[in-house]
Amino acid sequence: MTHLWEGVLPAVTTKFNADYSIDRAGTKKNIEAQIDAGVDGIIVCGSLGEASTLSLDEKLTVLDVAVDAAAGRVPVLLTVAENSTLDGCRQVAEGAKHGAAGYMVLPGLRYLSDRRETLNHFRTVAEASPLPIMVYNNPLAYGVDVTPDMFAELASEPKFVAIKESCGDVRRITDLINVVGDRYSLLCGVDNLAMEAILMGGHGWVAGLVCAFPRETVVIYRLLKAGRLEEARAIYRWFAPLLKLDVSAKLVQNIKLAEAMVGLGTEHVRLPRLPLVGEERASVEALIRHALETRPTLPDVPAPR
Repeated sequence: MTHLWEGVLPAVTTKFNADYSIDRAGTKKNIEAQIDAGVDGIIVCGSLGEASTLSLDEKLTVLDVAVDAAAGRVPVLLTVAENSTLDGCRQVAEGAKHGAAGYMVLPGLRYLSDRRETLNHFRTVAEASPLPIMVYNNPLAYGVDVTPDMFAELASEPKFVAIKESCGDVRRITDLINVVGDRYSLLCGVDNLAMEAILMGGHGWVAGLVCAFPRETVVIYRLLKAGRLEEARAIYRWFAPLLKLDVSAKLVQNIKLAEAMVGLGTEHVRLPRLPLVGEERASVEALIRHALETRPTLPDVPAPR
């Protein structure tokens, strides 16, 4: 089955100026670098995009920048991460007017919904959406687990086309396939589980360190799809220490520091976040610097057909 969204989809950071305003040029530059490296889509205004600090108008501004940068080459998805289901409905109605190809939707935030409430939240947002939806499951961060049997219930709604699975257990990919078969595109949302998830039948990678290392991320995915496992494994092992920066409470600061060090962004974050300092910063800088010094030569790998 060919799915609507497969491959490498960066969850891009939102670039800010020093006064905390949105840096349109910086955001566009990074997205263009992602597309030039061969990614298969762009996701804006997620956790890594500091969604909790953005107003709806600002989210739509970031979406506008991404749609302009993509210029029809890849789909652009807008993240829906709202406290209220009704606010999520308003967002999916507005995003369609700004060129979104679809949405990545989280459970309602803050309140920990039960099974019935969680399913109702997703169905209500889907009813309001004119576009397809990727459901983002991250119980470790958001406290609500959308289980395989819940996805079986949601399967009757055709707008649900993909799952970003971030429960932290790679066995969930097999569990999902056993319960829902090939109904959804399954994308790993945990950077340092991505190769394992794809080998177990995942269809792609919603990636974080791709923001600073787009070509390496794309090449790993394409090597896996081509069956060139040893080559993929070698690059993935080099990448693994960096990928751990994604599974951290400071993932935004970590990845923005990496972007700054490779010339694809700045460290500006919105309060209450602050840039890394002291020993914490020195440790992350040293890790990134070592990776840059040992950066592998990448093979030429064509896009999967």
